[in-house]
Amino acid sequence: MKDIAEIYRLNPEEVYQALDTSPRGLSEEEAARRLEEYGPNQIQEIRGTPLWKKLLSHFTNFFAILLWVGAVLSFIADQAPLAWAIIGVIVVNAVFTFIQEYKAEKATEALRRLLPPMATVIRDGEEKQIEATRLVPGDLMILREGDHVSADARLVASANMRTNNSALTGESEPVRRSAAAVIEEGLSLGDVLNLVFMGTTVTIGSGRAVVYATGMDTEFGKIARLTQAVEEEESPIQTQMKRITKFVAVLAVSLGVVFFLLGQYVVKLPFAENMIFAIGIIVANVPEGLLPTVTLALAMATQRMARRNALVKKLSSVETLGSTTVICTDKTGTLTQNEMTVRSLWVPWMEVEVSGVGYAPEGEFLKRNGNRKGKGGKGNGRRRLSAEEMEGLREPLLVSLLCNNSRLLQEDERWRIIGDPTEGALVVLGMKGGLDPERVGEEHPRVVELPFDSSRKMMTVVCEEGGSRKAYVKGAPGEVVRRCTRILTPEGIREMRPEDRDRIMGVNDRYARSALRVLALAVREMPPDLTRYEVENTETDLTFVGLAAMMDPPRPEVEEAIRKCRMAGIRVIMITGDYGLTAESIARRIGMVQGQPAIITGAELVEMSDEELKRRLAEEEVLFARVAPEHKMRIAQALKDMGHVVAMTGDGVNDAPALKTADIGIAMGRAGTDVAKEAADMILIDDNFASIVAAVEEGRAVFDNIRRFITYILASNIPEIVPFILMVIFNIPLPLTIIQILAVDLGTDLLPALALGTEAPEPGIMERPPRPMEERLLNLRVLLRAYGFLGPLEALVCMLGYLYMFGWKWGADLQAVKEAQPLTYVKATTMSLTGIVMTQIGNGFACRTTRESIFRVGFHTNRLYLLGIATEVSLQVLIVYVPFLNRIFETAPIAFKDWLFLVPFIPTCLLADEVRKALVRAYLRRRKKGDEG
Repeated sequence: MKDIAEIYRLNPEEVYQALDTSPRGLSEEEAARRLEEYGPNQIQEIRGTPLWKKLLSHFTNFFAILLWVGAVLSFIADQAPLAWAIIGVIVVNAVFTFIQEYKAEKATEALRRLLPPMATVIRDGEEKQIEATRLVPGDLMILREGDHVSADARLVASANMRTNNSALTGESEPVRRSAAAVIEEGLSLGDVLNLVFMGTTVTIGSGRAVVYATGMDTEFGKIARLTQAVEEEESPIQTQMKRITKFVAVLAVSLGVVFFLLGQYVVKLPFAENMIFAIGIIVANVPEGLLPTVTLALAMATQRMARRNALVKKLSSVETLGSTTVICTDKTGTLTQNEMTVRSLWVPWMEVEVSGVGYAPEGEFLKRNGNRKGKGGKGNGRRRLSAEEMEGLREPLLVSLLCNNSRLLQEDERWRIIGDPTEGALVVLGMKGGLDPERVGEEHPRVVELPFDSSRKMMTVVCEEGGSRKAYVKGAPGEVVRRCTRILTPEGIREMRPEDRDRIMGVNDRYARSALRVLALAVREMPPDLTRYEVENTETDLTFVGLAAMMDPPRPEVEEAIRKCRMAGIRVIMITGDYGLTAESIARRIGMVQGQPAIITGAELVEMSDEELKRRLAEEEVLFARVAPEHKMRIAQALKDMGHVVAMTGDGVNDAPALKTADIGIAMGRAGTDVAKEAADMILIDDNFASIVAAVEEGRAVFDNIRRFITYILASNIPEIVPFILMVIFNIPLPLTIIQILAVDLGTDLLPALALGTEAPEPGIMERPPRPMEERLLNLRVLLRAYGFLGPLEALVCMLGYLYMFGWKWGADLQAVKEAQPLTYVKATTMSLTGIVMTQIGNGFACRTTRESIFRVGFHTNRLYLLGIATEVSLQVLIVYVPFLNRIFETAPIAFKDWLFLVPFIPTCLLADEVRKALVRAYLRRRKKGDEG
């Protein structure tokens, strides 16, 4: 690496020598050698928590500590098998949760690698696109308007170049750059005009620069070292899990103490036996699989989101997405395709429609017929232009190709633009008109370029043409027309009249109202004695040749995504740097607005107080236009202050504060800067708004899935506790032993419970309003469904199986039967255990949906749950029939007819819950009709 002071004082010719390179760039062999020497050009992430510490943390969370206490007490009570079983659960939970988190992190890294930033360089004398990570000191970068600078470099050539250095300075105003040597002393980094830096963006102009620093040696890398260790706030799901953990812990310990006291002073159990009894109650009430299931649910949702083009960086962000009430979105590339397409070409004697969408140079030039119908009164009222008519368009098509710095490339049958999308659309227009950009460039070699800037709002090139020189100009219609004194007509060039100007600007306004971006095209024959071309002596006395009207078409799937948001009660607000008319037109096309929206400009926003902003945001339909990135943070904060959960999209460096401020920051995978991606919680791989809606759907599903698991597991606690209560009240032999409770909680229930955490979004999930952030996972409805409805049904079946095996009749003394027929008692507890397992099958199907009928969703749509049932039943068969397992779990083989008694009870919970869901759906339909009425 070369010292900055040494680099910026050198002339451009000396820079090549100092960095051992040339205007032909490095050779591929030398670049490979330097890559080996200096390493990849990437910002190294700060070392996170070591793997061993992450693994250890899963052995010391609150649930684990509770189970450790249970294991220690089991050892004290001389119940080593029970103690080792509990320790086994701790180990399995810790390892499983750790593996899921580790896999999620690895998946995130892999998906990041799918989105490598690219850089354009000269190597072996040829222009090439390479991954930015392969840049090395000495590489000659080509920088064009809109490019991201991927390494620190010294300019050796520049044309009216300006860069956005906000990543380093915090100032978003573009800064002029120049290739000239700098001799001043004591300059700050941003004031050194011939240096460009990683993380900045070329806003205007173009240039070439030689790389002198890469990776962590860049200025951006030095900043990254200082900013990577920011502590993260606790997410809502983490807060919810802490609440549930505390609630369950208090409940489990309280029940354990109560039952210990009952056993000690009411039933008069021996102390050791009573201790195991209390431990069993505590263990029965601890949902051992809760933490790994939550992790699995989040990880599975993350993987499903990735398949739907949304990369979530943090597992905990998934659930926050489900609470989103407002999505603030950019227009270009997110709601639209980011493939600018010329739709109309207007010349003073006719208006031409151009077919085709995107960058593929395939389309026709069509003219509307006078009767608006095709031949014979049929058709679409348009015809192709004749060869003579196409020849009349040659001048505006030449302007489109020559006054242009973009190139069209075809890769894997897909066309893409290198350069500015607007200029790309003009290249495609010229190719649709039958012109070859390379041939046109050879026939009209460029002499000089006057690059676009925001004050002139136009760009000019001067080209050689048959011994003379000609200027080709494009720019904002108002600015270009003001400099025109002549106009092209079918008869030739004539003086421009006031009515011509009015007519041109009227056409421009009509296009603007249709959300079309308009560029005026003009030419000028340059005086032969003119040798130095400046703005003042070149962009004057122009001849107007036409208007090119283009638009970035909406993505076809966005309209449906907006409709889904409306149904889901999610508000969508467009925040764009484009004009208000354009924003409103696009918003209407996709159904974002239907009435007369309030359009707030960036200038109005600056003058607006926070209270006034909140009042305007409370209006039903509002759009923000001509807004700078720094305004987005204020909008996000205002919405949050109003109680909304805000998702905010962004792609620029200056969007990073807004992405951090929002509850969910969403960066663009293709167009986004590294700074934006780092600040965001989620990255859209395809930059598509519809992917945000899909992610919200998955976020809602995660919350439901965790509730499904909790309901499933809590419901089985009731048939585990009821036998102890009945033993105390009726003095009957204990219908379910402690080790059998553990067989359910730590064996048969685990895989089905985990499977519920992978359930796909329920039909109709996007027809519900957003869930309030304060709503708890474990609320009264969940407790009533588990403890007051499903659990008692399971307990009933459990006790029916127990009494069936005794051949019980009212008034029978079951204690006497136990003493006389000990094997019958063991079989009776086996029937209790088997009854719980059988009813949990139906309970699982019931828990798979919250409102929708399982018969509509389908019994086979969650294959992991079907595997869970197979595993559950197989484990129970082994527990019932394998002799050494009989000894461990205190069970005995039961006859086939005993199974037949229990099997019909499998759908008990399912059918009962189907009735409950049908009543809920009917109630909601009636309420909806009432609201509509």
